Formats: sequence, C-alpha cells, structure tokens
Amino acid sequence: MKKFNDSLKSKYILAGITAFCLVLIVLSFVTDAATGPLRYIAGYVITPVQNGLNEVGNWITDKSAYFQSSTDLVAENKELQEKVDALTAENSQLLQDKEELSRLQALFELDQQYDDYEKIGARIIAKDTGNWFNVFTIDKGSKDGILVNQNVITEGGLVGIITETGPNWATVRSIIDDYSNVTGTVTSTSDNCIIAGDLRLIDEGKINLVKLTDESDRVKVGDKVVTSDVSDRFLPGILIGYISDVGMDSNNLTKSGTITPMVDFKHLHEVLVIKELKEIDDAKVSLDAQADTEGAATPDTSQSESGTGTESESQNEE
Repeated sequence: MKKFNDSLKSKYILAGITAFCLVLIVLSFVTDAATGPLRYIAGYVITPVQNGLNEVGNWITDKSAYFQSSTDLVAENKELQEKVDALTAENSQLLQDKEELSRLQALFELDQQYDDYEKIGARIIAKDTGNWFNVFTIDKGSKDGILVNQNVITEGGLVGIITETGPNWATVRSIIDDYSNVTGTVTSTSDNCIIAGDLRLIDEGKINLVKLTDESDRVKVGDKVVTSDVSDRFLPGILIGYISDVGMDSNNLTKSGTITPMVDFKHLHEVLVIKELKEIDDAKVSLDAQADTEGAATPDTSQSESGTGTESESQNEE
C-alpha cells in the first residue's frame, strides 16, 4: 500500500511540474511583461528538461541508425557470401575441367603415339572394391565395336584387356590383377619375360617380372619393358613399364624381379581401347602357350577375383 501511495505521489509531482512548465511556456509567448522573469524561470527549469529530452532523442536516433546499419550489413554480408559460394563452385568446376582437359590432351598424345591402330575413347563408370583399378567397367560396348581381347591403354602405356562386353559397356582386367599375365620384352636386349599381376605387390608400386631369359646378362635396372611380339592377345610394342630390380633365380637359368608400371592404376578416369585384335599364326600360338605354361605365376587361390575371369584363365596369358 505504501509503494502504491509513493508511486501515486510521484505521478502527481511529475504532472504538476509538467503543467507548470507548459504554463510558463504559454505565458512567455502571451505577455511581454512577464518576459524577463518568466524567461529566466523557464530557462532555469525547462532548458535542462529540453536538454535531457534532446539527449534521449539523439540516443534513440543513434541506436536506430546503428540497428539499420547492422541490418544492412547482415544483408550485404549474405549477398557477398552467396557470391563467394558461387565463385567457389565456379572455380572448382574450372579446376575439374582443367584436369579433364589435361587428361584428354594426354590421351590425344597417346593416340598419336600409337597412330597405326584404330582406337576409341571410353570413360570408367565402375570398378571393383579396393583402391586399385584392377577390374573395372567402361561406358563403351559391342554397339561401339568393342570386342573381347581388345587392348586397353591410357596415359603412360598398357592398362589391360577387354574380358567381357555388353551393348553399351565392357569389363577390363588390368595387368595388375592377380589373374593377369602378359608376355613382355626388354627392349634393350629383346629378351622375353612374363609380367604377372599381384595386388599385394602393387601397393609398393610394382608388378612381378618372372621367367626372364637373359643369357648374356645384359638386362639392368631402368630397362624398358613392352608387350612382346609372341603374345597371342596383346599387340606388340605397347609400353608396360621399367625394370626396378632383377636377380637370378635359384635354377640359374632365368631371372626374376619387378617393374614399375607407367600407368597410375590408382587414378584412372578415361582410357583408349584399341579396336584391332592381335593376328596370330599357329607358330606364335605354340610359342605363347609354352611361355604361359612355363612363366605364368600361380595366383593366390585364397583371394577371390571380382572380375570376370576364371581360375583356368589365370593360368594363361591374357
């Protein structure tokens, strides 16, 4: 009750002061006689009130301008962020286009390198699980003239071979797959060998080289290895890689080692399929069969192949 009375008294006092100020203001304009004293009183009483009101008004104006400025800044920041996002997306797309253009340029140069063969470009659309492109699917098939046993190349050299086709797709088994064996030739000496895929070894960036016949002991690290003339499925002269190490086998007749492939089997996007099939005669078939029988590395049967090959195929060169 006491608080209510105090509040009521305060209201009355405020109302009285306000009324008094209004009376003084009116009188200051109505009569000249009261001009001196009234103006003095009005200046003494009203001026501080006006100054206070002006300060309050200025504060409100400043705050209003501040909030308006903050709102404008938020809107401007949102607009700028949208532009940054758009430019970031555009830049990312440009980088992807640049990378793709670089890859296509490399394929074009590869196409010129093997210009004796008719080729068709293809994109990789699927692959087996794992980090490596040992078995994968391309977006070209029988409708595009793709046939089983056609060779597949990309920037660097040999990728693998077509093992299965559909109307608009085909399966490729690469030379790093456990079930892949390729007859190769060391270009510096013309000695033949077998390049045997091994998914465990490719983790080190290498592929097995076995059954190398180097009777003159001239093969050395760094020598180039290409597909052999005696291969029944691979066209001759396609670059496979370079010898990274080599040593004599326990039989003292042949050598084994590893090569470093030229193709990056971890990052494949596009490939070229050579539409020409290897033409062979009976003599070459006999030689190749002998090389396969003697040189094909036996795959680890505990590892299942995700591709289309069978175990019997793994014993023969692709």
